[in-house]
Amino acid sequence: MHSTLTVYITLICMSSVFIIYLGFQVLMKRHHYSNIANYFAVYTAAIAIYCIASALGLTSVTLEQMKLWTIVQYIGMPISSPLGLLFIMKYLGIKVTKKRIAALLALPVITFLMVLTNDWHHLHYHVFTVDPDLGLPYIYQEIGPWYAVHGIYIFGCMFIALLLMISQWKETARAYRSQLIALMLGQLVPMVTAFLYLIGMTPPGVDPVPMVLWITSLLYLWAISSSSLFAIMPVAKNAIFNSINDGVIVLDGTKRLIDFNEAARKNFPNLNKSLFGTSILEFWEDYFVLDLEHATEAKEVKMAVSGMEKVYQVRVTLLDESKGSLLIFTDVTELKKLQTQLENQAYYDELTGIHNRRAFMQQCEKELAEAKKEGVPFSVMLLDIDHFKKVNDTYGHHTGDELLVHITKVCRTQLEAPHLFARYGGEEFVLALKGMPVSEAEKLGNRMRAQLMNLPLKTVQGKIAVTMSIGITEGTDKSLHQLLHEADTALYAAKESGRNQVRVVEASKEKAK
Repeated sequence: MHSTLTVYITLICMSSVFIIYLGFQVLMKRHHYSNIANYFAVYTAAIAIYCIASALGLTSVTLEQMKLWTIVQYIGMPISSPLGLLFIMKYLGIKVTKKRIAALLALPVITFLMVLTNDWHHLHYHVFTVDPDLGLPYIYQEIGPWYAVHGIYIFGCMFIALLLMISQWKETARAYRSQLIALMLGQLVPMVTAFLYLIGMTPPGVDPVPMVLWITSLLYLWAISSSSLFAIMPVAKNAIFNSINDGVIVLDGTKRLIDFNEAARKNFPNLNKSLFGTSILEFWEDYFVLDLEHATEAKEVKMAVSGMEKVYQVRVTLLDESKGSLLIFTDVTELKKLQTQLENQAYYDELTGIHNRRAFMQQCEKELAEAKKEGVPFSVMLLDIDHFKKVNDTYGHHTGDELLVHITKVCRTQLEAPHLFARYGGEEFVLALKGMPVSEAEKLGNRMRAQLMNLPLKTVQGKIAVTMSIGITEGTDKSLHQLLHEADTALYAAKESGRNQVRVVEASKEKAK
């Protein structure tokens, strides 16, 4: 065996050892990685078969042995390129289905069968014999039509894998680009070598591709050890980034758009990659204004999206290294609707739509404190519907409910200012009048009472006229409980005096004078 052949075999054996070690290492640690490790293990196994058979082929002493090892080579070699493409697709997050796997591996299987039966049809090799000048184990071959199909296919798989990785370059963070470079070179080295072999620019009689695959293996080993290939991948970042339900927008230090995830694209239809490099203030100025440098707490922003008003909770996270920022949008529209509904149930009377007793007590305490601080009068009015039980007994509770709604509307027509008006319980209402002295409150009470008398409720059963009795008090030097007690006392006096009248607490009346 002359020295040149020894070098060839040594290089191929070196490739075989590196590839087997690489595949074994990944396979043993596959539980640390995602299922991409399985794709890579199968890929390296196919290359290992190809390399080992190539090395053994160069030790052949007969043509039959050369044909046998060539057939063994074609167990691994035709499928290695499509397996490499599948591995890259998985790495880049491109969906790999069983149908795609079957489609990519169909032609390599045919190629293996064509090589296995080549002596019958000569479609893969027109001529496959010992090189007349170099002798064994060098081969002289003339390619057939199927060899051309096979060559185009494997070259195409490697080329597509390379293009896919190049297309992801801009969208890959710098931390992951070393991985991408290693994988691109890993595809480029055998692709260039195969091309040179096909155009006759390599030593005759021997396939040079297995001799250079050790370079590819070293690149992959370097990527695994230096940048945690398989454990941390751009596809993992992209998968997480695009699977987040919240919209995420990435800006650089000058507030220019550099990235966004799928949720952001769905939430904001006008967002597209053509806006990369554009200041966010240019295309979102009408939506909202955020102080990106000083935003520390989440803010709620209302935005019109596709003709619908939506509410987003926006959080800004500053990126120290790049001086950029992340804008994280959480769609809280439905949550806000639910919150509004719960607030309405908690603080508003379901029947009349005005505040309930709980809301009145909370808000009135604040208004009373404000009136005391500002030195303005503060009056409280209690209103009770006369003989309301009789209406329920005569016309039914449904009509009684209609009457309560009607009375609420009548009273509100007399309230020029947005005073605190609430249903106190049953047929009783309460009104807090900040800034209004008891004398003015008495006039207001009489206007509401007269208006109710003049506007009976119209029903299918006829008109229902009712009256109401009112008790009023005033004071900022008393507690809310005392004011309500005094107003209730005045209301009781109005009831005792014949109903349909307004009574004011005497102390309040004297104070007003």
